[in-house]
Amino acid sequence: QNIRLISLADKENHNNALTEKVLLATGGYDHTIKLWHANTGVCNRSLTHLDSQVNALEITPDRQLLAAAGFQHIRMYDLNSSNPNPILNYEGISKNITGVGFHEDGKWMFTCGEDCSARIWDLRSRNLLCQRIFQTTAPITSICLHPNQCELILGDQSGLLHIWDLKTDHNEQLIPEVDASIQCVAIDSSANYVASVNNKGNCYLWRYNGNGTKLSPEHKINAHRKYALHCKFSPDSTLLVTSSADHTALIWKTSDFSLKQELKNEKQRWVWDTAFSNDSEHLLTASSDFVARLWNVESGNIEREYEGHQKALTSLAFCDPYS
Repeated sequence: QNIRLISLADKENHNNALTEKVLLATGGYDHTIKLWHANTGVCNRSLTHLDSQVNALEITPDRQLLAAAGFQHIRMYDLNSSNPNPILNYEGISKNITGVGFHEDGKWMFTCGEDCSARIWDLRSRNLLCQRIFQTTAPITSICLHPNQCELILGDQSGLLHIWDLKTDHNEQLIPEVDASIQCVAIDSSANYVASVNNKGNCYLWRYNGNGTKLSPEHKINAHRKYALHCKFSPDSTLLVTSSADHTALIWKTSDFSLKQELKNEKQRWVWDTAFSNDSEHLLTASSDFVARLWNVESGNIEREYEGHQKALTSLAFCDPYS
């Protein structure tokens, strides 16, 4: 059965494999990024990512480019050509870039990293220079953009969650747990909840008040026995996934924060990254056992495995054509 996860083919050039919109990308420590047909599990292309592991991947809103965050650079690849090499390099950053994302209209890119900085890059400029910088006192591990496109939410290794208002340049800080490094932050598409997970395996949730201006503590989940690595809300905002060094991805209901499903496989190791399908019925995971997996959220079963990497997988990017 074909699930609605398929990469789109250009209708006029459907026989030309290079024009197909491959919207699942995986990367890690083997210096390659693989582009997959999500529905078949077939690897369509391999991209070269030399000199660095891949820390994060993101597809531009127009589905033309893939951004790969690595050590001291962000590289951009053309998804619609046969070129295996990056077409743009954003450099001049010290240490690892740990997160990357885009404004919904593709006007700018945001990044964060171990140099204690978050950056905004104007994608319409040809000089590939950073436009704005937000400094913290600890390495930044994760970043996400509020659906209003005006606030960036960041988590750092000191345990601070920062909310950077891009209009006013104001910064609000929250401390979910003392002496615990925040590993990932997420906000749901309805802008009701913000979540963070930390290196003690705990997940913290905040809810925005009625006018969406203030966050109030909502819930704490003792999600994992070991290091938590990632969290993400489903597109319909009804589910939250957390993943961990305990080899699991756990799916929680946002209605009462009860556990809906445990996604576990005997071969799976640390689960570094996740992505929901647009209908919120499937989840993709990237694991350090070299494999990405497609799970059925309701049954907890694996529907597909994406095999071919030679080392640990740490990141994936997935863009549902029905989004």
